[in-house]
Amino acid sequence: METYLINKSMVKQALTMKDCLHVTENAFKLYGLEQVQMPPKSYLYFEDYSGDLRCMPAYISEIGAAGIKAVNVHPENHSLNLPTVMATILLVDPKTGFPLAVMDGTHVTNMRTGAAGGVAVKYLAKENCKVITFIGTGMQARTQIEAISIAKPGLSHVKVYDIDQGAAEAFAEHCKEQYNLDTQVCKSVHEACADSDIIDCTTSSRKPLVTKADVPPGAHINAIGADAIGKQEIDIEVLKIAKVVIDDWVQASHSGEINVAVSQNALKREDISAELGQVIAKGLKPRESDSDITLFDSTGLAVQDLMTAAHVYKLITEKGDKSTLHA
Repeated sequence: METYLINKSMVKQALTMKDCLHVTENAFKLYGLEQVQMPPKSYLYFEDYSGDLRCMPAYISEIGAAGIKAVNVHPENHSLNLPTVMATILLVDPKTGFPLAVMDGTHVTNMRTGAAGGVAVKYLAKENCKVITFIGTGMQARTQIEAISIAKPGLSHVKVYDIDQGAAEAFAEHCKEQYNLDTQVCKSVHEACADSDIIDCTTSSRKPLVTKADVPPGAHINAIGADAIGKQEIDIEVLKIAKVVIDDWVQASHSGEINVAVSQNALKREDISAELGQVIAKGLKPRESDSDITLFDSTGLAVQDLMTAAHVYKLITEKGDKSTLHA
């Protein structure tokens, strides 16, 4: 047996967003069917360096895949010209434990997180969405728009807000060039959210950015940015009126968008409408009308990484280019 070393450029060549959407949707479905062994992600906090390391294992017997992702989040890395998020995935043979591949997980993480936003929009947003808003315009916003434009091909207009005006303008231009969308760079969150069908938040904020007054009736919110204790993009009053769908209760209540509300006893488990995996696997429909507000709290599941990495591994090993891949 051989251990394949799969770098970022190889992952990028192999993995399309269309495939990643399909793989991610199936990952949620298997989790909703309780066919996945997946402990909650664990954290090591580097308090002296304002960063952390997360360990995310999973096993899916149906596809014979097992592995673990180690991923860091270091918000200050931009000053060092390094990515805020970097990851490595180890795939193992569940029959023997043999390491099948060591894979760059940074692009996998970006793509499957974008795909999760696309899957959430597919199942939770209303039909005929035209206007999408982005609060935050970093790398994750780019995979979000890539996935959502596939999930909702009728989009025609994108509104953008970022505290960095230059970043907002660059992202707006990206949406115009890549997806042929009309674009509007906004001066406030309220202006950006007005008349929007989908609101996609991808910031690292620790105070609410989107308030109840900002959210129009019928909007769907993707709350992507909160990934640690104390992070919060959406005001608690919005959570109280929205049909809230999470990816996993333990992770979301610990470090997802709902973590602050849960810690303040403003939101309880019975207030959650469903997990996204249950929506897909069991046909649950949290949205009952076009006026409902829905919200997806994405914390990122190891099953998403494992399914995506296994897909990439299969594509690359089938090519048989062992001269550049095996270790």
